[in-house]
Amino acid sequence: MRRKDLTVGPVFSTMCFFALPMICGNLMQQGYNIVDTWVVGRYIGPDALAAVGSAFALMTFLTSVLLGLCMGSGVVFSLCFGGQDEERLERGICSAFLLACAIAAVLTGGSLICVDAIIRWMNIPLEIVDITRNYLILVFWGIPAIALYNFFGAYLKALGNSVVPLVFLGIATVVNIVLDLVLVVVYPFGTAGAAAATVIAQYISGFGIALYTFVMDAKMRQTFRHFKIRKSSLKEITSYSLLTCMQQSVMNLGILMVQGLVNSFGTIVMAAFAAGVKIDAFAYMPVQEYGNAFSTFIAQNMGAGRTERVKQGFRYGVMTSVSYCALVALILWFLAKPLILIFIDAGEAAIVAEGIRYLHTVGPFYWGIGCLFLLYGLYRAIGKPAVSVVLTVISLGTRVALSYFLSGIPEIGVTGIWWSIPIGWVLADLTGFLCYYKCKSKLLAEQE
Repeated sequence: MRRKDLTVGPVFSTMCFFALPMICGNLMQQGYNIVDTWVVGRYIGPDALAAVGSAFALMTFLTSVLLGLCMGSGVVFSLCFGGQDEERLERGICSAFLLACAIAAVLTGGSLICVDAIIRWMNIPLEIVDITRNYLILVFWGIPAIALYNFFGAYLKALGNSVVPLVFLGIATVVNIVLDLVLVVVYPFGTAGAAAATVIAQYISGFGIALYTFVMDAKMRQTFRHFKIRKSSLKEITSYSLLTCMQQSVMNLGILMVQGLVNSFGTIVMAAFAAGVKIDAFAYMPVQEYGNAFSTFIAQNMGAGRTERVKQGFRYGVMTSVSYCALVALILWFLAKPLILIFIDAGEAAIVAEGIRYLHTVGPFYWGIGCLFLLYGLYRAIGKPAVSVVLTVISLGTRVALSYFLSGIPEIGVTGIWWSIPIGWVLADLTGFLCYYKCKSKLLAEQE
């Protein structure tokens, strides 16, 4: 199976070529999220769009623990690969897989049992409670598939193979889009059809990438043939993953709390927010995936003791991310209305206007979230995930506190929620960069 050593070759091109398939995969994922939103908004209506938007925020929060575990495990896999420690890699695979299965089982069972309590906690308006519940019950069954895809994807990316996860994500994207059109447009199953399309696509990508890895990777077959759990390995995976899980959970809990506040403003604001979030997620998600690729690059080079490449990689990463975000923000400023109209009928003037206001407020500050993703990846890779947690608390804590405070002022209202988002990003960036440049030598020397 193809592996890629990121500790050799020109820094800039090595990072970019490794990140490119991951970015394409992320764009595909956002693409089918956008198709899902378009189908729901156009063929079912604003109430369904509001319900699906809220469910998306909830699922992002629930699966954040799984994503955090896979990110942390990926760092360990990258360090082992960079340091050519095959035995440690085998132990890490077993421990990470066991933890992923356990967390997926708990999340799936707990979510299904507590669905009504979750709906009440999220302040879902009464008129969309039923469709939200039906949608959630179906998408909760996709959690094990999410665990499978992210575990095997993290393993392959840690070994420098970012192409195969892209292929299976591409297959899932096509399946999801086709099923969306069949189960919502051709056969009017409503939000249940949209949920079923998503879950089926998730299982195809999850089982597909798992089967591919077992067939093509002798190391994975050998590891599972002699599957053993060691306390030291569990401790290592947990130490790298626990704070990353916490960081992901805190981040998505904050987003969910903001979603709950948005819900209190009614379905017009909910629908505008759902459409706006899909658009700006599509716009800045490439830099999130670039941050994940950057983290793998840093971890492999730290494992090999190549700290000069780490420093060069950080400089190139910041320049690339900021440049991309500036370009996308400029494009989005002029195309905000046409993009909102993809999801919302032109007759829904109030929803369209609110969606445009959201994009015009948040878009110019995409560079803030781009840099934040790089900082998360850096501190995760050098074994300082606690710093990522601090940055997340600053970013999301500021967003939540300011959202509730500003939106409570009648003259500001919902606009206060929109402005709290970039303010949180910028404050976290300032803290992260200050910490890195003040303590750079110490941080890198400790991990090395």
